[in-house]
Amino acid sequence: MKEFIPRGTRFVNLPSRFPIRGDGFLHGARIAYETFGQPNTRRDNVVLILTGLSADAHAASQPNDPSPGWWEAMVGPGKPIDTDRWYVICINSLGSCKGSTGPASIDPGTGDPYRLTFPELAIDDIADAAAHTVRALGVKRLACVIGTSMGGMTALALLTRHPELARTHISISAAVHALPFAIAVRSLQREAIISDPQWNDGRYDETTYPRRGMITARKLGMMTYRSAQEWDTRFGRNRIAEGQRTDQKHFDLQFDVEGYLESHAQRFVHNFDPNSYLYLSRCIDHFDLATSCGTTTEVALAAMQLEKALVIGVKTDILFPLHQQRRIAEGLGGANTDVQFLPLESPQGHDAFLVDIDSFGPPIAKFLSADW
Repeated sequence: MKEFIPRGTRFVNLPSRFPIRGDGFLHGARIAYETFGQPNTRRDNVVLILTGLSADAHAASQPNDPSPGWWEAMVGPGKPIDTDRWYVICINSLGSCKGSTGPASIDPGTGDPYRLTFPELAIDDIADAAAHTVRALGVKRLACVIGTSMGGMTALALLTRHPELARTHISISAAVHALPFAIAVRSLQREAIISDPQWNDGRYDETTYPRRGMITARKLGMMTYRSAQEWDTRFGRNRIAEGQRTDQKHFDLQFDVEGYLESHAQRFVHNFDPNSYLYLSRCIDHFDLATSCGTTTEVALAAMQLEKALVIGVKTDILFPLHQQRRIAEGLGGANTDVQFLPLESPQGHDAFLVDIDSFGPPIAKFLSADW
């Protein structure tokens, strides 16, 4: 069990008895966050970023950690999320292994890692923890909440459970619930991990680690994060050079696309806790905005107290297809929210917001630069 905490991470303690929707309370829990830019005197220039499943709070370089962040091209001075104007808070999700309390953290009641004794987690819990963090930092109302992928689900939960907390919202490649295809893929990812003998019912360590299961899970994920169009254009049927192949004889990696998946998974496998992967992927499957709010999706979206919203998706996204983002936009427009729905042509699929900054950057910058 291991946590992977960026060096610039700071922490907010959650209440001593933090309620978990599905299963009791967490004691002595914390949320990891980083900040970028400076708050103004009125503290009304605060933007909150809620992340996808595997991201940490290090969205961009900052004085306490000058290493590039996962959204380096998007966050910073003069960038689309301009830290010369905005004070940006990025939060690591509750249940993660990047500083926030999760299965890899120490249970203060036992002195041992939680492992599978960590309570079953819901997106609502992640949203409540984020809302507490924002208020603990002295922010009464956010200028904007930006949610990407799973973070977009978290943002919707936050906006329904804490409707007074934000003025505007940018929803990126999100959904009001997961579709069967996405649930099926994540089910296979979890099966790959728990089928690895080294997983050992969650009781692994650095020497007995479910490496093969994590590699397979990550490869399955990567196949849904990008699009078939990108695979065709980027790799075609090109083969790995003879001298760069592995030593698996008849069934070694032979195609460039296989090599890409392998190298990406190898980089990921020892930088994320397997149990956290299981918990967070399951809470994505369970999330349903309508069920969470005890009403219909349309009523839940229309009840959000937003001034304006930007909803972005890409046509090549097979994980959270474009029609799911359209539904968010239409639902938000059912109230008095000024909503812009932007379907993009990007070939990179679900992860396009991480790499296709030329497509995502300008509309985000325009939305945030408007005089509200």
